[in-house]
Amino acid sequence: MSAVKNVMKNTYRNMEIDEFLRNQLKDAGYGGVEIQKTPVGARITVFVTRPGLVIGRKGTGIKDLMAKIEQKFGFPNPQISVLEVMNPELNPNIMCNRIAQLIERGTAFRRASMWALNTIMSQGALGVEVSISGKLRTERAHFEKHTVGVVPKSGDVAGKIVQTGVTSVLTKMGLMGIQLRIATNAELRQEFEMVEGGVQQASPEQALAVEDAKETVAAQTGVETNGQA
Repeated sequence: MSAVKNVMKNTYRNMEIDEFLRNQLKDAGYGGVEIQKTPVGARITVFVTRPGLVIGRKGTGIKDLMAKIEQKFGFPNPQISVLEVMNPELNPNIMCNRIAQLIERGTAFRRASMWALNTIMSQGALGVEVSISGKLRTERAHFEKHTVGVVPKSGDVAGKIVQTGVTSVLTKMGLMGIQLRIATNAELRQEFEMVEGGVQQASPEQALAVEDAKETVAAQTGVETNGQA
């Protein structure tokens, strides 16, 4: 049980760090974090759209962030590296935060959802699903879901190509939860592959299988083959 408790403790702490960085780096376009344990300490990789805001002038911003993480979560000697997200429109965490920012500024949640759907699909996504729940228009909580394209819900394909982002936004009506699922075809296995230069040459195993099939057909029909197709 000690090993299980240790895993649960580390998972819960990683979730707390993710929530902490989400609030701290909101303006920098926070897109996620990866945490790895090393013999000399913890290596934390932060993905943002504006690395300059995280690093700060002469590295003061990242030093302050390292001190806060070490003091708040007890990480010994944390090493933080900042990487830029090259295609933020396909990152569910970034797009979730953008939807939340639009709603905070007074944009209707449906218009914010439609904007996110069109923006993500224009970048070549396979499918997008936006779910918003909470006190949307009345005192009673409601739930709305908007989907474009194909978003697998189960199976091995869903685990490979679907990424999920979750955030919340506090409005005058109350707390509103946002979940965004993006399916990309980058990890999707292609059904066929085009080969330049005509017909692809058969492998030795394929050639042997063809010869065996010819011999089988000849034996059944009583016709002797002479090696010609």
